[in-house]
Amino acid sequence: MCFRRKRMDVLPRACVGLLLLSLLCATGLCQRSKNNRCVLSRAKSCTECVRVEKDCAFCTDESFEEPRCDLRENLLRYGCREASIVYNKGEIKTQQYVRIDTKLQRTQVSPQHMFMRLRAGEEMSFNMDVFQPLESPVDLYILMDFSYSMSDDLDNLKSMGQNIAEFLQELTSNYTIGFGKFVDKVSSPQTDMRPEKLREPWNNADPPFSFKNVIRLTSNVNHFSEELRKERISGNLDAPEGGFDAILQTAVCKDKIGWRKDSTHLLVFSTESAFHYEADGTNILAGILTKNDEKCHLDTSGTYVYDTKQDYPSVPTLVRLLGQHNIIPIFAVTNHSYSYYEKLHKYFPISEIGVLQEDSSNIVELLRTAFERIRSKMDIRADFVPKAMKIEFTSSEYEKTESGSFHITRGEVGKFNVRVKALEYIGGQHVCSLPEKDRQGVIRVKPTSLSDSLNITASIVCDVCLCEQQQEFSSPSCSFHGDFVCGQCICHPGWRGDKCDCSPASSPNNEACIRDGDAEPCSGRGECLCGKCQCYSEDLTPRFDGMFCQYDVLQCPRTSGFLCNDRGRCSSGSCVCESGWEGPGCECPTSNDTCIDSRGGICNNHGRCECGRCICDKSSLYTSSTCEISYSLGFQAVCESIRDCVRCQAWGTGNMKGNCSTCHLQIQMVEELKKEEASEYCSFQDEEDDCTYHYTLEGDPTVLPNTTVHVQKKKECPPGSFLWLIPLLIFLILLLGLLLLLCWKFCTCCKACLALLPCCARGRTVGFKEDHYMLRHSLMSSDHLDTPMVRSGSLKGRDTVRWKINNNVHKQGFTSLAAANPKDLIPYGLSLRLTRLFTQNLVKPDSRECEQLRKEVEENLNDIFKHIPGCHKLQQTKFRLQPNSGKRQDHTIVDTVLTAPRSAKPEIIKVMEKHVSHEAFNDLKVSPGYYTVTSDQDAHGMVEFQEAVELVDVRVPLFIREDDDDEKQLQVEAIDVPTGIAEIGRRLVNITIIKEQASSLITFLQPAYSHSRFDKLAKISVLREIIDNGKSQVMYRTRDLTAKNGRDYIFTEGDLVFQPGETRKEVQVPLLELTEIDTLLHNCQLKQFAIDLLHPKYGAKIGRYPQTVVTIADPEVVDGVPSMTGLSQVSQSPKGRLSAPLNPSAHALSSREIRFSWFPPPGKPLGYKVKYWIQGDPESEARLIDVKVPSAELSNLYPFCDYEMQVCAYNAMGEGAYSDTIHCRTLEDVPSEPGRLAFNVVSSTVTQLSWAEPAETNGEITAYEVSYGLVNEDNVPIGPMKKVLVEDPKKRMVLIENLRESQPYRYLVKARNGAGWGPDREATINLATQPKRPMSIPIIPDVPIIDAEGGEDYDSYLMYSTDVLRSPVGSKHPSVSDDSEHLLNGRMDFSYPGSASGTLTRTTNTSYQQLSSHMQQEYRVMGSSSLTRDYSTMLTGHDSRLPLGIPDTPTRLVFSALGPTSLKVSWQEPHCEKEVQGYSVQYQLLNGGEVHRLTIPNPSQNSVVVEDLLPNQSYIFKVKAQSEEGWGPEREGVITIESQVDPQSPLNPVPGSPFTLSTPSAPGPLVFTALSPDSLQLSWERPRKPNGSILGYMITCEMLHGGGEPRNIYVEGDKPETTLTVPHLSEKVPYKFKVQAKTTQGFGPEREGIITIESQDGGTFSQFGGQQYMREEVYNFPTEYTTKTSISHSSLDPHFTDGMLMTTQRVESTSSALTKQVTKEFVSRTVMSSGTLTKQMERQFYEA
Repeated sequence: MCFRRKRMDVLPRACVGLLLLSLLCATGLCQRSKNNRCVLSRAKSCTECVRVEKDCAFCTDESFEEPRCDLRENLLRYGCREASIVYNKGEIKTQQYVRIDTKLQRTQVSPQHMFMRLRAGEEMSFNMDVFQPLESPVDLYILMDFSYSMSDDLDNLKSMGQNIAEFLQELTSNYTIGFGKFVDKVSSPQTDMRPEKLREPWNNADPPFSFKNVIRLTSNVNHFSEELRKERISGNLDAPEGGFDAILQTAVCKDKIGWRKDSTHLLVFSTESAFHYEADGTNILAGILTKNDEKCHLDTSGTYVYDTKQDYPSVPTLVRLLGQHNIIPIFAVTNHSYSYYEKLHKYFPISEIGVLQEDSSNIVELLRTAFERIRSKMDIRADFVPKAMKIEFTSSEYEKTESGSFHITRGEVGKFNVRVKALEYIGGQHVCSLPEKDRQGVIRVKPTSLSDSLNITASIVCDVCLCEQQQEFSSPSCSFHGDFVCGQCICHPGWRGDKCDCSPASSPNNEACIRDGDAEPCSGRGECLCGKCQCYSEDLTPRFDGMFCQYDVLQCPRTSGFLCNDRGRCSSGSCVCESGWEGPGCECPTSNDTCIDSRGGICNNHGRCECGRCICDKSSLYTSSTCEISYSLGFQAVCESIRDCVRCQAWGTGNMKGNCSTCHLQIQMVEELKKEEASEYCSFQDEEDDCTYHYTLEGDPTVLPNTTVHVQKKKECPPGSFLWLIPLLIFLILLLGLLLLLCWKFCTCCKACLALLPCCARGRTVGFKEDHYMLRHSLMSSDHLDTPMVRSGSLKGRDTVRWKINNNVHKQGFTSLAAANPKDLIPYGLSLRLTRLFTQNLVKPDSRECEQLRKEVEENLNDIFKHIPGCHKLQQTKFRLQPNSGKRQDHTIVDTVLTAPRSAKPEIIKVMEKHVSHEAFNDLKVSPGYYTVTSDQDAHGMVEFQEAVELVDVRVPLFIREDDDDEKQLQVEAIDVPTGIAEIGRRLVNITIIKEQASSLITFLQPAYSHSRFDKLAKISVLREIIDNGKSQVMYRTRDLTAKNGRDYIFTEGDLVFQPGETRKEVQVPLLELTEIDTLLHNCQLKQFAIDLLHPKYGAKIGRYPQTVVTIADPEVVDGVPSMTGLSQVSQSPKGRLSAPLNPSAHALSSREIRFSWFPPPGKPLGYKVKYWIQGDPESEARLIDVKVPSAELSNLYPFCDYEMQVCAYNAMGEGAYSDTIHCRTLEDVPSEPGRLAFNVVSSTVTQLSWAEPAETNGEITAYEVSYGLVNEDNVPIGPMKKVLVEDPKKRMVLIENLRESQPYRYLVKARNGAGWGPDREATINLATQPKRPMSIPIIPDVPIIDAEGGEDYDSYLMYSTDVLRSPVGSKHPSVSDDSEHLLNGRMDFSYPGSASGTLTRTTNTSYQQLSSHMQQEYRVMGSSSLTRDYSTMLTGHDSRLPLGIPDTPTRLVFSALGPTSLKVSWQEPHCEKEVQGYSVQYQLLNGGEVHRLTIPNPSQNSVVVEDLLPNQSYIFKVKAQSEEGWGPEREGVITIESQVDPQSPLNPVPGSPFTLSTPSAPGPLVFTALSPDSLQLSWERPRKPNGSILGYMITCEMLHGGGEPRNIYVEGDKPETTLTVPHLSEKVPYKFKVQAKTTQGFGPEREGIITIESQDGGTFSQFGGQQYMREEVYNFPTEYTTKTSISHSSLDPHFTDGMLMTTQRVESTSSALTKQVTKEFVSRTVMSSGTLTKQMERQFYEA
């Protein structure tokens, strides 16, 4: 038996009423004050009010008592007169309108001029018509690459000049054609600068050039063809070309190119190479620093002459300039460079690209196709839009393309809609506070390729209210104590009240404020001032009102809990309803909309409408809210009540069969119920025949005699009976249940059968990923280790795993703590995961957010643990993130310390588990399944696997102690699974920590030295490179070569002992004078001896130069005296002056010292004057020293620098003649830190790192070392740093893969020359926080690739790949580098978890395929490694845990994207004792899904192509190898193929486009000018990249070493150079200054400077008043001065250039002094690649 009811055709009347009520509110019958920004602003003045929002108005009525700033309709409703309301309206009008005439065959726009005034936040729109004729004039300019690889293209183009002209004639009868050519900047390294190559770079080729306008646009085709045939090819060096310079000059040199005003401008750009872009011309390459000025620089011959004076333009610059000059680019490029220009052309609103054949033979067909596409497109751009406005274009007729242009039909008038909106706020600043130029202007709306445009004169209404300009000062309306402004009094100071008639000094008069019957003034709810009550407010909102504050604004009638039904306000104890509502509680709508019945009448004409509801004349159970009869109300009860009577009267069946006389229904049998009758009907099943019958009724069911029942004659009966199936189904169900019961019973009795029976198959397992970790104590940076735990099998459902760790398990009885006193207090480390997300403020202890959360955590936990005896309060509460912890890894982890007795540990663990399971510690909400409790020797904890999570990290403490054994072991154990169905697989993991002796490298500074016998001592420097600081010792010993002990030198040996921190020692060997025999025999043999370093101790090792050779330089002798060569020809100078000293010679002693020696001239000199200068500098800048002996040591020189020197003798008669000029170069010194680090973020796990050459090479750079490693939120290293050696100094770029996602890394780069390693350049970056961008096109084609999951030291350096970012002419074969000789002692000590495998051999044949710039790589290398105790050899060979004959893990997975749905997977053959027979590749979606398997029987096939993948989805791949012994372990990798990014996205700029930050870059270098001993003048230049209008600067001044309060000074304004005077400083105290620029987007990075003011000894300070000091290079002046000024500047400025993240750190310092002769403090020198310091050059140097 069932009841069924069909859908009603009429909505229930009660619901209709509720819906109409909601619609009335939604449609805005009322404006609620809580959403009324006008009222909420509490504006005090008229101007302030009208600027709040575009709908705000101000009432100037003097008697108006409500809030004066409100919506206009509200002010009218509350009684403000229309004439007293100030309400500004925007306006729009057409100033020039000429209708489009389609008969005129030229482009037209209508209207031509519009005028707009908008209020802030207001939007206006109008229609614009655009017409393009079917045929229009065309200007075609061909810009061709003339590098040598395009020679065949030029030959074809010469022969096709006539064909191109014919093609233009088909397009239009009015055309011009021109031609230009380009190569690249004529500078190194773009161009070969050898003189013969500058004359003729190739055979029969023109000299190199940047750009030449060869043929001006002309309609003379014959002239075009003739001139084109004269052209010859040229050439350059690097693959990318300088086409961007040519494009810019073609656009801006309008007259010289010949562009016509009313024509379509087409620019054909033909090349087969990539392009240089902005910043490729900076000092890293050609030394060109100046930004492109976007001006025309063509000489009379059409040649671009500024190619070596300014940089290349950027992509956004070209997009903007080509749009402004109506130029449409067509890129005709070959397959080599198609991918670059395919991305590039999408940034132009209208452009085309086509594939050019290798010889350009299809250029005409390409142009025809491109022009047809261009004809159907139109882009509308708006130029000169004020900053405070926004403009949009739409069209209902035309469809928009991806680039934003419209598909149009030529020859028709196109209609577009232009919407202009005035913004309200920009960067939190109201637009009316912006400069006038940002609020108004003439906007030019111009369709691309049209010369006509629409001008819109637009401005934002920011006028001051007229009534404020007509204020009445000291008005009588304000008791002469205030100004009457806009209907209200603005009281003078000391007066208050509406009429300014009250003064606090006046005598109080409380009687007027006391209501009859009250004892307190103002009913105790206010303050009586001047006889008038001022009622109290709450939260700036009036709480009481009335003359005596007798009314509470919260005590008016409420409806449904809402004060005044939320449709009015409470005033004077009653509700003042808004428009459309009435009643005591504003509960009644004034309209009758809610009383309208289904026929459109009011209450069905059977009632009246009161308070929005029908009061029916006659109501019953079945009367609706509109007084209509509705069966839907109680319909089921009616059907049920007459059911038996219907069956009895209709068919004589049912319970009342034979007794139908008691029924009083009027039954009518019908063949079929009519639709209108059957809108509601009753349906029941007759038990006697299982048939269903239907009936319906009409009339009021409460009056049954009046009810007529219509019954359908025919019942609906089911087909034949199937009752015999019921017993069979019951039997089968019972049988199935019995089988399941037996299966479960069998499985519980015999667990070995679990894997055999499908019904009892084992679910999933959890366990540690590795079983052993080896850690070196000296390389550890954290006292914790993130130990991976993995889950296999089904990932559905949740599992929690309890774990524990024990310290010192290698000691017997480590678990026994019997000796420990149970009452001892020990610190327990507690960790919990909170339910709140982590923010960066939580790592700042002083932030308010961190302080509040710390207080909340400690209060709740202290309240819990206070019940455990002996527990103290929590301390050291910190917050962090826990990576690799599943879906909750973004949640906050809290670490805190609880001090408690040792015996309280079980209770603490019990309390932690209890409250974590309840997910709360009092009011502190925590995530379930995670906690850690750490004592002094063990730890307990729990981790959680959420659904679909496969791997989590267990953060286990390592209990690092000073008294640890040299080798200690810890053991981590997975105890049980309290929640979930997983079983424990790998239960234990052992951790071994090894402590080592201090270690260092000891070496000679250089392999050879030269000393003169006059030196008497040979001083040889020995250096120590500290790896682990400590004591080191080495022995040294001399041995004979051609020089002999006892005759040329004295044998020397001994020990050099380096104490901790010492890095340099000196070996001294005495030198002997020439013997008489040597003198007589003229012994000219070269005398040399060697010194060896032997027997290092205390972990020290011999470094690069274990021995050095010393050459003894002998003077020439004749007859036992120094030879005076040419003495007979040398005579005394006139008047007794001396001649020049004889045989001058010089040799370098060190990187900063030269020994200059000579023989005395005839006569008796009193002394010698030596002058020396840098080779290339003018001799006038030489430095002069005075010596008394025939030799001098020149010190404080520049390293690896060529010097020239002369010497003269002097006596009482004066100076003699100078000697010949002698040349000598100082020795190498370690280089300075490399230049800025640049990060090109490929994905969240892959980055391209590049750097600039050190500013001071101090020699020839021979190699670079890149180190990188994880750091925590405090920038403290986590785990060991990985090192990579880059031996080719020209390849300053590496590609680092397989980084951990969402983890910050610290990167260090240092350079090496002949003197050793220099300091590190450091940068820290988290790739996940940086936008992913396409990789920029490299200048250097070969990029070293590094696997972050590989082994430590140099083993991570794999190869050079030319396929990653290959130029068209690059090498096609990667080379493999073997750097094992650069490992410490030729070995690697450790292999850490996550390294590629146990096989770490250096010579590996690795193939690396193309890496798409759209591909995100997330390698998760699961290889294992083992460690032997023998550290003297490299770890090689087979994994000892695998049976012999089983293959190792494939050593590397490489993914190469072939398209959005396909990729190539490659790997390297694993090590195996037996022959590999094949491979298996398995892959599936990372979040689960179908598993796909590929079997590869060919062992030589090390790659496979996988098709039909889902784009933008992550896949996990597993590869394993097979031999005859079985399958080896799997190598895993996760890969995501990302589809092409949105070309309009600002986060994905095309290569070469600058990525604009919202904040400014750092200001220019700080310049200090001392004014007095306690004040100075500070100045700086405007940031190079302001990224907006500079509002001002924040200057911070503080003592460098602490003490005193920092001073913050804010300077407003935007000037090219800003100056600030800082007084009240202390003399001889170093100060640190920081300067930040501010825009509307906030403060930018800081520029730092350190300054110390020191007066002259014995002098006055005025000697250097007003002098400025600034150094651009880090050099120490080799001169001593009496007054010192120490200056240093540094900045850390992250900014984007060319789609790359740049971290720039610059240190400028000098320690120099002042003399009266110092006239020039600006020193700038250029270090050339050879290391020679050339003559001084003035150059612009400005780097943000």
